[in-house]
Amino acid sequence: MITNYLKKYPLSLLTIITIWILCLIRIPETPVSQVPFIDKWTHFAMYGGLCTIIWLEYLRYHPKIHPAKVILYALIAPIIMSGLIELAQAYCTTCRSGDWLDFAANTVGVLLGNVIGFIGLKWIIRPKKGFRN
Repeated sequence: MITNYLKKYPLSLLTIITIWILCLIRIPETPVSQVPFIDKWTHFAMYGGLCTIIWLEYLRYHPKIHPAKVILYALIAPIIMSGLIELAQAYCTTCRSGDWLDFAANTVGVLLGNVIGFIGLKWIIRPKKGFRN
């Protein structure tokens, strides 16, 4: 089963691992750190990108969309992961702190990624490949 996920969702899994690492290590100060809300924009982009990748990989291997699976893997699981990361930052690291505004930015990113995935399904990918709902 694990090898099946590795074959079908390699970019999604790599993105998940990358997000966990980036969220738990010390991030050095750079000139970009001075951009207002850069932290929130980064969280928004990470989770929006993750959900877009999940959708694209899902659509690549599934000619029929299973709404329950898409909702679980592309919506619920990333939001839960986001909350777990914020808790891990707060209670398991000394260099990071959990922030509920980060959680909110992550959630908005998840929602945007799902909108992009749905648009890709409805107007771009589905007409070309004959996908059915």
